[in-house]
Amino acid sequence: MANKVEPVAIQARGMKCPWPALRATRAMRETDAIVIEADDPIAGAELEALARHNGWDFAALGQDRYRLARRTGPAQPREL
Repeated sequence: MANKVEPVAIQARGMKCPWPALRATRAMRETDAIVIEADDPIAGAELEALARHNGWDFAALGQDRYRLARRTGPAQPREL
């Protein structure tokens, strides 16, 4: 489904949740991968839950940096 592309950079520093997750969701409508910087203490957990819910890969890249990407294999069933 997704090609190897450079992730789009998203800046969400200084934003309180749920804004980082909302920005990530909006960006993922247009691309297959993003790297988002978000310094809200719960942003990592919210972004991970968002990725899990949508069947995307999630990785913490260090302090306040996260990567979300569409999976390249067969579609994964989504839990409801």
